[in-house]
Order: sequence, then structure tokens, then C-alpha cells
Amino acid sequence: MARSTARKRALNTLYEADEKGQDILSLLDERIAHPGAQTPLPDYAIDLVKGVAEHRRQIDMTLDDHSTGWKVRRMGVVDRNILRIAAWEILFNDEVPDKVAIDEALALAKTLCDDDSPAFIHGLLSAVCNAKSTEPAGSVDDEPAEESNEPDQSGQTDFPASEPADPSAETQRRSISHLFSSLPSGGFFMGGTTFRVIVQAGCEPAAPPAGRDFARTGV
Repeated sequence: MARSTARKRALNTLYEADEKGQDILSLLDERIAHPGAQTPLPDYAIDLVKGVAEHRRQIDMTLDDHSTGWKVRRMGVVDRNILRIAAWEILFNDEVPDKVAIDEALALAKTLCDDDSPAFIHGLLSAVCNAKSTEPAGSVDDEPAEESNEPDQSGQTDFPASEPADPSAETQRRSISHLFSSLPSGGFFMGGTTFRVIVQAGCEPAAPPAGRDFARTGV
């Protein structure tokens, strides 16, 4: 199976785990054992999901270091998981050229994300590539301490002051069922039920994009 398809399947799994707040590897085990109406997960999709799960904190820290304005936790769910997949390939998979990893991420972003997202993703991943070329060998393997979002004594979270506020409540809906249209099920398999994914996005900031939040409706 083509690696482009494997990346879509990996994105499917990472998106689902992110939205449900479930441990990535436990969900992966479920999808391997019970793929439902979909075909079994390709080997490379499994490699991608395991790689992101193993190195997620380092990947997110690297993306945060090179992102302007938006930290990973504030990005849209699809945007940040596209970035995580590409960052893992850039930082930890020598078999994939950096340019290929970026191009594959852009192909997903152009199909699934806001109009501004591809440019943001391209710039961020290019910065990660440039930084990798100047870092000492093996530096990406140093796992940082996990960040905390717990309020401090002043009652404020540790969100950086430079981050913009959440988008307003005004929303617009647009179906992105094509996220999984290439899969045999034509939908999003979750726990024995197929779902149609609907976009519910807030007002878009000028730059960089905030991404989207997603709500599921049963099919």
C-alpha cells in the first residue's frame, strides 16, 4: 500500500486518539485488532503512529520552539497531527527525505485544513528541517519534561502571553467527509460505529491559522 495512504490512515488514528483524549498506543492496538469496515492498517501507518506516540513530547517541543504565535496545544486537531507525522519523519526516520515529508504534509493540509494552513505548515516544517541540520547528532532523543497546563497560584494557566485568545463563538460548518473518503468505509470508524466528521470552526485569525475544532455526528 502506498505510503501516502498509510499517512492518511495514521492521521485517522492520531486524530481519533486526540479527540477522544485516549492513549495513542491503546487506540492503535484496538484499530489493529478491530479495523472494522476498513482494511487492516498498513505497516507504515503503524510505524508512524508508534513513532509519534514514542516521541510526542519531543516532537511537540520542537514544533513549539519554531512556531510563531500558536503552540501545538492551541492548533486545530488535524493541523497538529499532520505536523506531528511530518516532524517524526524529519527527525526520526532517515528513510524519508525531508522534502518528501514536507510535501506529503502539504498534500494532506491542502485537502483537509484551512486555506492558510498549508503556508503555515510549510514554514514551520522548513524551520524544523533547518534547525535539524545545525543540531548536534542525537540531540532530538533528549526527552523534555512534560509541560503542565495546571493553573499557577495566580489562577492563570501557563499559556504564553503572546498567544491569541480563542476564536469567537461564531461558527461555520463545512463537511470534511473527504478526510476518510479514500478509505473503504468512506467514514470514520470509532469503537464499532462509523461517524461522519463535520467541521465547526471559529472565526479565523489573520495568521497563523488556529485550525479547526471538530464535532462528530452519527451516520
